[in-house]
Amino acid sequence: MADSYDVVVIGGGPAGYPAAIRAAQNRLSVACIDAWKNRDGSTALGGTCLNAGCIPSKVLLESTELLHRAQHEFAAHGIRASGISVDLAAMQKRRATIVKGMTQGIAGLFKAAGVTALAGHGKLLAAGRVAYTSHDGAQREISAKHVILASGSVPVELKAMPFDGRQIIDSWGALELDAVPQRLGVIGAGVIGLELGSVWRRLGSEVVVLEALPDFLPMADGAVSKEALRHFKKLGLDIRLGTKVTAAKAAKGAVDVAYTDAQGAAQSVKVDTLVVAVGRRPNSRELLADGTGVKLDERGFVVVDEACRTGVPNVWAVGDLVRGPMLAHKGKEEGVMVADLIAGHFAEVNYKTIPSVIYTAPEIAWVGETEEQVKASGRPYKVGTFPFMASGRARAMEAGAGFAKIVSAADDDEILGVHVIGPMAGELIAEAVLAMEYSASTEDLQRTIHAHPTLSEALHEAALAADKRAIDIPNKA
Repeated sequence: MADSYDVVVIGGGPAGYPAAIRAAQNRLSVACIDAWKNRDGSTALGGTCLNAGCIPSKVLLESTELLHRAQHEFAAHGIRASGISVDLAAMQKRRATIVKGMTQGIAGLFKAAGVTALAGHGKLLAAGRVAYTSHDGAQREISAKHVILASGSVPVELKAMPFDGRQIIDSWGALELDAVPQRLGVIGAGVIGLELGSVWRRLGSEVVVLEALPDFLPMADGAVSKEALRHFKKLGLDIRLGTKVTAAKAAKGAVDVAYTDAQGAAQSVKVDTLVVAVGRRPNSRELLADGTGVKLDERGFVVVDEACRTGVPNVWAVGDLVRGPMLAHKGKEEGVMVADLIAGHFAEVNYKTIPSVIYTAPEIAWVGETEEQVKASGRPYKVGTFPFMASGRARAMEAGAGFAKIVSAADDDEILGVHVIGPMAGELIAEAVLAMEYSASTEDLQRTIHAHPTLSEALHEAALAADKRAIDIPNKA
């Protein structure tokens, strides 16, 4: 096994493995060190995203959405379904099978590209060297012309309620429960908390979500957040905003959670299982040896420029380890960019057109600025919205909840932000991302022919509505 490579990538998640593959495509010798271990002790590529995040959560969201539709929507289609039951073991087996197939797929891609996969821990040393420790404890040094740091992120653990792996758990634990809790508590009403809460609510849990912020989904457009909160409450999620959790104690098969409510009054709630989903922190501990010159900020993120250079020659950092949203696709594009820059090619990431998606029902997706952000900037703007209730395709799907919204500049008509809450929002947002990548105007979308009947017509009509020219809804003066 070689001890010298053109590129060594530390981390095999959604930022690291694409970087390794692209570097190999650029005819560079590449090794990728990844420390992931499953609960059964097996190793796997793909990081949190494939093993304990993006992929398994979407599998369970899809399975439980089918259950919800069978229970609550099939009758509207004239389909009488009775005796529906849940085989949680089979559902979890399907999740595990899909995850294993995806991670094995990355191993196959590595083999095809010629990337050397090393299971274990990598630490950056000085002068282009990496310390590699295998899972059996064997240690050696590897030299590299370039090192890409891509060790990802880990769940934030609260001192007042440390994870015990049984009753107080992180998001990974919440994906692998083998029984439906009667009462489930979730701390954090962000993307992870809402998705996990939705999964177990559909399966029958009474779910209470405690969120410290006074506003719901403040990173999303205000109109979208308001609509989302209404639907989540309709689903049965008990979302309590402005709460400060002070303690959680597990005893006798239950967890007592103490908190103060939005008015400052002391409150408590008893749950069977508590999921702590208050965010993630960069996995930068034990990543850097003394003297590397790589800088961390006060929150533990590796400091980089717009091209993910650390300031140390030939050392780069990407993904959740650096500034910006903790999104798999953002990390992937950064990894590819860095691999191309190392090879001497032109490459960049447009951070203004990174989409965000919440895979609940209804789905939520957006790209660019919210109406609130545009308004605060002082730039004159216009807004167009189109409700899915007016979409023939959405009505046929029994999915008329939500709307599409476009925020555009009033002066030059440039699209500044697109926000969708409704069916397949995560797929619909791709058109908006492409439009904004090319600095498209509202008129460009207006003049783009959309097939009928489709969900994508909602974006077309929203664009028309921005100029009060919508066809399928009344145009307000």
